[in-house]
Amino acid sequence: MTGINVGSKMQNNDSLKKLRAELLSPSLSLSYNDPIHVVRAKAQYLFDQNGTKYLDGINNIQHVGHCHPRIANAAFKQLKVLNTNTRYLDYTILEYSRALTKKLPDKLNVCFFTNSGSESNDLALRLARFKNQSQDTIVLDGAYHGHLTSLIEISPYKYKGVGGSPPPAYVHEIPMPDQFRGKYRGKDSSYHYLNELGKKLSAIKKNKQKPTFIFESFMGCGGQIPLPSDFIKEASALIHQYDGICIADEIQIGFGRIGKNFWGFEYHDLEPDIVTVGKSMGNGHPLSAVITTKEIADHFNNGMEYFNSFGGNPVSSTIGHEVLKIIKDEDLQKNAKNVGSYLKKMLIDLQKNYSLIGDIRGEGLFLGLEIVNSNGLLEPMGKFAKYIVNEMKKRRVLLSTDGPDENIIKIKPPIIFNKQDADFLLENLRLVIAKI
Repeated sequence: MTGINVGSKMQNNDSLKKLRAELLSPSLSLSYNDPIHVVRAKAQYLFDQNGTKYLDGINNIQHVGHCHPRIANAAFKQLKVLNTNTRYLDYTILEYSRALTKKLPDKLNVCFFTNSGSESNDLALRLARFKNQSQDTIVLDGAYHGHLTSLIEISPYKYKGVGGSPPPAYVHEIPMPDQFRGKYRGKDSSYHYLNELGKKLSAIKKNKQKPTFIFESFMGCGGQIPLPSDFIKEASALIHQYDGICIADEIQIGFGRIGKNFWGFEYHDLEPDIVTVGKSMGNGHPLSAVITTKEIADHFNNGMEYFNSFGGNPVSSTIGHEVLKIIKDEDLQKNAKNVGSYLKKMLIDLQKNYSLIGDIRGEGLFLGLEIVNSNGLLEPMGKFAKYIVNEMKKRRVLLSTDGPDENIIKIKPPIIFNKQDADFLLENLRLVIAKI
């Protein structure tokens, strides 16, 4: 050890990075060329050790704003009374389950609580595979579903990247339905992606297996890509024709973020068999869930107990319920729709003047800018995207890059983001891009 005073919060960035290198895994990356030492947060802002205020344009976890006083108070009040596991009768988990399922289609009425999106997606796979007695799983290229071993192997975003390895034979990948720069392009491309899906389904049926299809209605790490509605709805119907199960991964986009709908799958007018939720669900508190049908839940009840030490505990349930109340009381879904539409329109206007902005996409406060070579060949320009993000950070606006080519600038702030925030973001983005 270097002798750095771990207890001191006012270390300079170099000493903190050195200490981090000693105590944490090098696989844990930091954002930005010059990382920020964050010491506090409030609403849509982060503050560093010098008191510098940053507009948070990226944190979709702190859904209703950093350190929301109602959530802090509700958690503290419950923590003073009771926090234990689910082996006892307790009203908090039941009250929350009822409130959560009221936001979902009637058939989705049984809850399993976990602590992270990865846990939820792993459990969803267990439910589906046990129901079907088959491991065969269909995924979209570019998808990311979590960090557990079971999820890395169904996440092309990871297994096709640096350090990855080929997935098991029971994982069937189809091309990302990206109408801008995908294998098939344009508004009429869904037919071709459905044809690819059909080939996988035929192969699965030939082996006398049944498919599980897991998808994000709006792909996050894949590049902020809204799936074409005609693709995902018809794909879901096709899966059911083959006696398969559809899992909607709502971990990045649920709880009103897209504005028009509370859930991403509603945007596509479909009802999945299993839904996984997380991230925004606890506003920073580790809370996630799987919601499914009684039929699937009953099949899973095979004698092997499902138990999660912390999932659905009274404090977590109280926090999750409070998040739902705040979304309603502060009309935040409507805010996400209005502010998101306003920002998207301005970004499209900006795009007209800068050809390196190849595409503007998304809904509500889940938006993406695809940065490409201005020569018209749609070559991904990850280095420019990274430059823009680092320059925006210098201007006190926090964004990030994503996508298989790291050329997507993603915007997914707390949904309390307002039009003044949008104006500030756009003003600085215009100045940064003008320098390229």
